[in-house]
Amino acid sequence: MADVLPYKPRTGEIPTDPGVYRFRDADGRVLYVGKAKNLRQRLSNYFAPLRTLHERTRRMVTTAASVEWTVVPTDVDSLQLEYMWIKEFDPPFNVRYKDDKSYPFMAVTMADEAPRVIVTRNRRIPGARYFGPYPKVWAVHDTIDLMIKAFPIRTCSDASYKRAMQTGRPCFPGQIGKCGGPCSMTVTIAEHRAMVDDFVAFMAGGDERFTRQLTEQMLAASAAMDYEAAAKYRDKLGAIEAVLGKSALVLAADEDADLFGIAEDELSAAVQHFVIRGGRVRGVHALTLDKEIDIAGGELVDQVLQRAYGDAPDIPRRVIVPVLPDDATELEEWLRERRGKRVEISVAQRGQRADLMRTATLNAQQALIRHKTRRTSDYVARTQALTDLQQALGMDEAPLRIECFDISHLSGTNVVASMVVFEDGLPRKDQYRSFNIAETTDDTDSMYQVLMRRLAYLDRPEQEDAADADDSETQGRRKPRFAYPPQLLLVDGGQPQVEAAARALKDSGHTEIAVCGIAKRLEEIWLPGDDFPVILPRTSESLYLIQRLRDEAHRFAITHQRKRRRNDITTVLAEVPGLGASRIKVLLKHFGSVAALKAAEPGAIEEVQGIGPVLAQNIHTHLSTR
Repeated sequence: MADVLPYKPRTGEIPTDPGVYRFRDADGRVLYVGKAKNLRQRLSNYFAPLRTLHERTRRMVTTAASVEWTVVPTDVDSLQLEYMWIKEFDPPFNVRYKDDKSYPFMAVTMADEAPRVIVTRNRRIPGARYFGPYPKVWAVHDTIDLMIKAFPIRTCSDASYKRAMQTGRPCFPGQIGKCGGPCSMTVTIAEHRAMVDDFVAFMAGGDERFTRQLTEQMLAASAAMDYEAAAKYRDKLGAIEAVLGKSALVLAADEDADLFGIAEDELSAAVQHFVIRGGRVRGVHALTLDKEIDIAGGELVDQVLQRAYGDAPDIPRRVIVPVLPDDATELEEWLRERRGKRVEISVAQRGQRADLMRTATLNAQQALIRHKTRRTSDYVARTQALTDLQQALGMDEAPLRIECFDISHLSGTNVVASMVVFEDGLPRKDQYRSFNIAETTDDTDSMYQVLMRRLAYLDRPEQEDAADADDSETQGRRKPRFAYPPQLLLVDGGQPQVEAAARALKDSGHTEIAVCGIAKRLEEIWLPGDDFPVILPRTSESLYLIQRLRDEAHRFAITHQRKRRRNDITTVLAEVPGLGASRIKVLLKHFGSVAALKAAEPGAIEEVQGIGPVLAQNIHTHLSTR
């Protein structure tokens, strides 16, 4: 592979002004759009030696056939142009968004002659004003039922409305008091429009104004002894207070803000957008995104904010994010132009905002887990994953049984390994195994040892593996045999770990089993003897399956290691006279492990706070005899 791209511009040709650049392929399709405060400085990063680039950035620039740029007067203009071009060209290497369409919304059809309120999942109704989303459909209906008591607007269908207006007879919902539109024959179109405006204003956060007005009207009617009107105002006030009671006050009562909680890994991210109006969470917008090139931190926040506010009619006074993007000032200016007033982008440091950010981030983490596991739980997705994996790795058949191995240790001590098994794309926890490794030189030696032990059972299928493996998730049950060989061995690691695994397969005489490794930093797939990794598409089912295998093997290894550490502490240190739980904790914190403590001399042990010379000698003597 050439180390210099043939379309690389001369350094002097690229201006140092702010601007927006586009990478195109040989057919002219826009592959990636980006902005820069200094075009020359930014583009030079893409044209560095290919071996130094992030793997996915290398894939993008080698797929491209040309690069072009447009100079703009200011950084704000570059932000605006980047947003417009991403929306126009939908470049495959930019962040790919997926809205969570599972949540229902409340919508008010403002473009209609007599707007109505409905429950919908359709976000494309022309002119509609949306509120939510809500976690359950019944939650939207409950809110609407309460709201129309205070603001009796239309709820009937368009067909019922037209029939009522043509015949002069109220629609059926209007006859039973469930519709307050002009079709109920109780208000005019103009009066109804005013109630719709009040409905929308209240839902957008105008709590105090309506509560105060209704209270004043109720008291005035009562003072005038118009008790019937006072009772109506009382009922409306009660309905408003019931709606407010369903939404706890999370910030100051006069604060309008949007808060973004983000959870991410190397391939994907989940965003929880909390819409806060009048100090209350009025809705939560959930979305996930796939990252085609290396993007994280402030740059990811930048992309999320552009997407959230590119066409948004409602921009709050404050936007709270987990980390400030580099161009926060330009983003504030861009949002100010859209809102017509000042907008502040800030990070939640402490207090209520920090508490709410933790809640949003936790929700985002859970959404990311759901996003990653939802595909592997589907039969069609699992079948596609195994087929894609077979083709990507050049296997003769789909890997119906995959075994994944991970090495875990604590600063080089307490080395353990895990083996997790997936059959037909699903975990077989009854066949998980964990291994203790007594002596090893490094991770590759540990991987070789573990695979040699596991592969030995393929030659003696009648022998149980209970003496060699410790399965902490099937404790108390008879452990099944290694019934049949896997089609694929997956190891957690890059080239060194894969070569160690290939050596184990060769030495054990089982070269019919395929092997590959996944390098976590770049999510690359390495094969034995290859100089370059296999790059699976970021949205592919096969990559999600491999990630899940890797994560499960890591989790299982950590679980086993923690169990061993607890056993070490209980069975070794607790036997020393005069050594209680608090001193054990101090000792382990100082030395890092029982193994390191065992190698220490009495003088070194005595340096630990609370450990005298007699106790230090007792610890040394006790450990040296074991």
